[in-house]
Parts: sequence; C-alpha cells; structure tokens
Amino acid sequence: MKSHLLFSTVLVFFLLTLFSCEEERIEPQTVGSTLEQEKKEPITSVSYTLSNWMSAVNSGLKLSAISIPGTHDSGARFDPPIFSGTAKCQDLTIDQQLNAGTRFLDVRCRHIDNSFTIHHGAVYQNLNFDDVLTACFNFLTNNPSECIIMSVKEEHTPQNNTRSFEATFDAYVQSNPGNWILADAMPTLGSVRGKVVLFRRFGVVNTPKGINATAWSDNTTFEIANTYGNIKIQDNYVVPDNNQKWNAIEGLLNEASSASTDKLFINFTSGYKPGWFGIPNIPAVSNAINPQVEGYFTPQKYGRYGVVVMDFANVARNQLIVDSNFP
Repeated sequence: MKSHLLFSTVLVFFLLTLFSCEEERIEPQTVGSTLEQEKKEPITSVSYTLSNWMSAVNSGLKLSAISIPGTHDSGARFDPPIFSGTAKCQDLTIDQQLNAGTRFLDVRCRHIDNSFTIHHGAVYQNLNFDDVLTACFNFLTNNPSECIIMSVKEEHTPQNNTRSFEATFDAYVQSNPGNWILADAMPTLGSVRGKVVLFRRFGVVNTPKGINATAWSDNTTFEIANTYGNIKIQDNYVVPDNNQKWNAIEGLLNEASSASTDKLFINFTSGYKPGWFGIPNIPAVSNAINPQVEGYFTPQKYGRYGVVVMDFANVARNQLIVDSNFP
C-alpha cells in the first residue's frame, strides 16, 4: 500500500513538471512613452491569395496598422504519448501556416548543445530551429511581397551549452544576415518585405536586437512601452472560464479597431483549461474560442484588429482576419 502511494505521488509530481505552461518572467526595462494617435492610411484594394495577401497592402503602413493572423506555439504539433491535448497547439506545419496566411510565428526554442530545438514545455516537437528558418526563408523567396514577424522565446531547461542563448541566436542570424530585420522599431511593411522581423522575448547584452518584448507579464493583459509606440498584449493563457477569456479577446479586438495605429496589439486567443493536478487541456479552450473568433469576423469587418494569435489556425479563420484589411 505504501509503495502504491509513493508511486502515485511521484507520478503527480512528474506530470506537473512536464506540463507546466507558466511563462518565464524577465524584469521590465525602462523605455519611452506612447506616440500620439495617428489617422489610419488606406489599404490598396487588389486581388490576392493567402500566400501573398500582403502584396495588396499599402507599403507605407506600419506593421502595427495591419490585421495579421498568427499562431501560438507555432511548432507544437505533437502531444506526449498517452496525454492527448496537453502540448499540441497546431495541425499545420510552419510551411502550411505561412501559405494559409499566417504572418506571426511564436517560436519556442530549447537551448541544447549550442543549438535550438523546438519545444512546448518539456515536450520536444520533432522540429529544430533550422527547420523553422528553412520554411520561412523558402516561403519568402517564393513570396517576396510578404514578411514574417517571428517571436522567439527560450523554452524548457538549457543543457550542454558553452555559450549564451543570445550567442546561439546570433550564430543562426549570421548564417543568413540579409534575411533578418533586427531593428528595435516598428517598421513599415514596404521596408521589410521578404524579411523576418524579430519580436524578441529573450534577454540580450547587445542591442538593438529586434522589437523588444522582454518586459512580458505573466497570464494577463498588459502594455510594454517603447519609444516608437506601445505594445498591448492579451495573454491570459490559464483559462478556467472560456467566457472570461473571450471577453478579454473581444475587448482587445474592439480596442485595436479604434486605437492609434502606432500601437501594436497582440491578442492571444490560445490557452488551456487546468484539469486534474493542473494538467492542461488545450482543446477545451480552442474548441470554444475559435468559433467565437470566426463569429466576430463574420460578416466581414474592415479595420485594424492587430495580431490575432491562435491555436489550431486554419485557412477559413485566417481568411476572415486577412479580409478585414480590405474594404
């Protein structure tokens, strides 16, 4: 009886460690103030597909002035054995996501052996950072009108490294320096077509190194101040109540539609419902929230709604978000 109780206790501890989704906290940095409200520029109305929809968008618009489909934990396509619904966040590969209109990728990198592997928590996703970059660079070569905003964050525990996370990231950039935009600024679309724009969620020594999003708050809605315009983020990822989650999503969509286009809005529709022992249930949230996202954008809306970061993004939902850029 005692051995059975001991085994149960160890199993619970292992599951809590394996599936913990708590974000790493990086202390906020002192940055500048918000820019004033600015009138939205018109978007050119021409034909497009989801592979090249940015070709129809005015080159003079800042990225913060565009409605952009995104994916949360973009490389997370696999659950651990037995525990379905605990780590998988996407059905589509990176290449498929990009061709389906996604232009914001959330890439979670474990630092191991001086390289990056793609993880969701402790779960390796059978994907490496080289694979992600190859998919992105090939897509941009074939679709030079597009750009990709790539959020990079350190995930899980580092192992067997002789250099910092930053140094390893720099090594990847140095392999293809012309493919990256590393300015800490909000660029216009025209200045970054054909490029990967870094949205940085890891600490660095040398700057500038991408749009600085290191002052990330955990499991809430918050703002990061920058000299070129604030970033407002909704990332309430622990979701005991889907109605409360939807209210947070809808509130930020509505705010984005009327706020200054200098402010970047990033709205995570993703999350998980805590189950027994805190084990996450991702589909319990996505199955309820994704239809509400579709309902919000149906019938077609026209306006700026920011970056909408989703679990299980698909063509139909991406199309609705992309279409909001065009009257």
